[in-house]
Amino acid sequence: MTRFPYDQFAKDYLKELLQPLGTVETSRKVPAEITEIDVYFVPTSQPTIDKIELGLLGRLADKTALFEPYRNAVKISEIRNCMKKVFYLISEIEREDKRDNIATVEDQLPKVWILTPTASKAILNSFNAIPDEENWGQGVYFLGESAKTAIVVIHQLPRIPETLWLRLLGKGNVQKQAINELQALSPDNPLRGKAIDAVLSLRSILEITQNQNQDINEEDRELVMALSPIYLQQLENAKQEGVQQGVQQGVTTERRAIIENLLQVRFGSDDELNSILEPISRLLPQEFTPLLLQLSREELLSRFRQK
Repeated sequence: MTRFPYDQFAKDYLKELLQPLGTVETSRKVPAEITEIDVYFVPTSQPTIDKIELGLLGRLADKTALFEPYRNAVKISEIRNCMKKVFYLISEIEREDKRDNIATVEDQLPKVWILTPTASKAILNSFNAIPDEENWGQGVYFLGESAKTAIVVIHQLPRIPETLWLRLLGKGNVQKQAINELQALSPDNPLRGKAIDAVLSLRSILEITQNQNQDINEEDRELVMALSPIYLQQLENAKQEGVQQGVQQGVTTERRAIIENLLQVRFGSDDELNSILEPISRLLPQEFTPLLLQLSREELLSRFRQK
């Protein structure tokens, strides 16, 4: 249970934060043996926010990049798989440049950023991953320049505002501390709202899973509790704003987001399933949750597709 909700949370979270800086594509398809790129980012020449607002994450998004977030400590095989993905994309670019008879600009080739809560010294050493604290601070390790690969060890990042947006992808106390810092930000901060929406969506999925007596570990339960003050504050804010229509709209939006995330966790990106979001969202959570967890893709489409 643990991995997939966090995978979807990390993809949605990074997409929301990076969209003002460029084009973001999640679950980008590549050849079957390589599976998918979690988050593929291409910067725009006209960003709607200054990338400095995203701190260290904004620096990672300076050029075309792949983001591969991991909930648990990354393994050697997973690092190799990430490198395979970026090498495939580079080979595509090189083929296109050769076809168009232009020189490939090495400095403009994409880099993969592997985001992991922790990483052992043995694994980092096995890839000759070297920190560059003078330019990047603690926790950022680079493989050789031609490898186009870097590893961000989230729990080694300094606890400063510039690293907040990455520390929210950490685990345990690191993530809980980042959540407290997020809540303390000014309500006028546009990134605060996006991040809160993402973490509350994760909370809703974990809580629904817990209520359905599915597998949820102690760490997940603690995260649900850590997010509860933000959740209650959001409800109180909605109540104070007082417009019942607005409150209802918020409930509908959150319900639709939960349904969409549950579908993506089980079946991945699927335009056909997106077409049944509205009829499913008319049901109460206790009605739609077991259906989404138990029915097959074909059964869901058959039941909810509008004639």
